[in-house]
Amino acid sequence: MTDDDLTGLMHKAARAEVLRLFLDYDGTLAEFASTPDIVMREREILSVLERLVSAKGILPAIISGRRLAHIQKLMPVDGLLLGGTYGIEMQLPDGNFRSVIPFEMVRPTIETLLPHWREIIGEREGFYLEDKGWALAIHGRFAQKEDVEFVMTAAQEEARNLQPDLCFRIMGGDRFLEYAPCEADKSKAVQWVLQELTPQGAMVIYFGDDDKDEAAFEVVAESGGFAVRVADSPVVTGAQFRVKDPSQVRAWLHEFLVIRNT
Repeated sequence: MTDDDLTGLMHKAARAEVLRLFLDYDGTLAEFASTPDIVMREREILSVLERLVSAKGILPAIISGRRLAHIQKLMPVDGLLLGGTYGIEMQLPDGNFRSVIPFEMVRPTIETLLPHWREIIGEREGFYLEDKGWALAIHGRFAQKEDVEFVMTAAQEEARNLQPDLCFRIMGGDRFLEYAPCEADKSKAVQWVLQELTPQGAMVIYFGDDDKDEAAFEVVAESGGFAVRVADSPVVTGAQFRVKDPSQVRAWLHEFLVIRNT
């Protein structure tokens, strides 16, 4: 894959009558914050999203692992579809809200697990316990390796001991662990958006940077669309294209809008 391939995708998208554009936020549109609770708006990102929403025939959607309340503060753009906690909660373009399952079915299990994970982390430095409301996550990016191994193993065991009525899953990653409802799934969110909110025949493109996005890439590919993986080096991916970092995603979007409006 070369820069020419991405330019070709850009021109193809610019010619599409309708483009459904899916974007992750952290690691895709924006660089990662030091902790997920940091909510700092970036004028450049807001500007490009406002232009996307106002452009005829472009249907942008943000599908993020962050809670919906966070991405609402980060991207207060009227008409933008926002999916929080992997799409289990959404703010639709018309301003209405959708949740796949009732919050009241999820929260008791999260509240049961929360003190146990807090106790496991204890006074160990470098960890951040994120309560997303719908899900619970441990970030250990700044922790010692031996502490990460202990905490993640113990936390997984504690989560497996739970027997909730609702289906939950344990999701891992690089110094990361999350416990969330099975319905918190980007692939399911993308499938719903394509079926319910996207005109038949629309071109589909998805930009994302991790394994949660990879699941959605499969749905996009099945729809005949295109996926772009954000990674600073080659990775095993279901995406047809790759860019190195969020700055390249933003540059692609800026140039796409220029061509689209020409």
